[in-house]
Formats: sequence, structure tokens, C-alpha cells
Amino acid sequence: QVQLVESGGGLVQAGGSLRLSCVASGRFSSINLMGWYRQAPGKQRELVAVINRGGSTNYADSVKGRFTISRDNAKNTVYLQMNSLKPEDTAVYYCNAVMIIAGSSWGQGTQVTVSS
Repeated sequence: QVQLVESGGGLVQAGGSLRLSCVASGRFSSINLMGWYRQAPGKQRELVAVINRGGSTNYADSVKGRFTISRDNAKNTVYLQMNSLKPEDTAVYYCNAVMIIAGSSWGQGTQVTVSS
């Protein structure tokens, strides 16, 4: 398994930008998929974006064209660049890693708050 630590959350005005980082410790090479999820108060956790070992990405419709997920294997890090932020993007954002063989790991989450 790996341990994941997120950073980069904060308070931003609508239309602003933030970049989230997720650093993995452990066997980064054993990770297949890495992704970002978010959970707003009173709502279920939802997928935001994922990236696989080959660099292929997938996004939730609500963030397409505004968010970009990327992966730096040399730094054991995955990023989420968030532009044109909206109040409805407010949530706790979680990093997730799915292993090649079996199992997954979650980070502790980082709060993103977008004010109108």
C-alpha cells in the first residue's frame, strides 16, 4: 500500500484558481490509477478526475475544460489544477490511488472553499 498526503486547498473567490498536490509514499510504481474525488456537505463523494499509468485521463462533466489532472512519476505526485472555480466546487477533495494488484488508498482530504 501507499500513503497519500494532499495539500493546496484553501479559500478562493469565484473565477480563481488553485492547484492541489498529492504526494505518495511507498511503492509509487505499484499504483495503477490515481484520482481526485470530492465530497460536499450532505452529499456523496464523487469522482472529479482520474489518470492512469499511461497518462490517460478522465473527468467529471462538471469540471471538464476547467480542471486538469497530471502525474509526475519522478516526484511520486499527482496534481489537480483547478481554474475558473465556482462556488459549487466547494468541497473536501480527496486523493485516491488504486494499486495494480489489489487495494486502494485514500488521503486525509483538503478543504477547497470558493466564495461568490
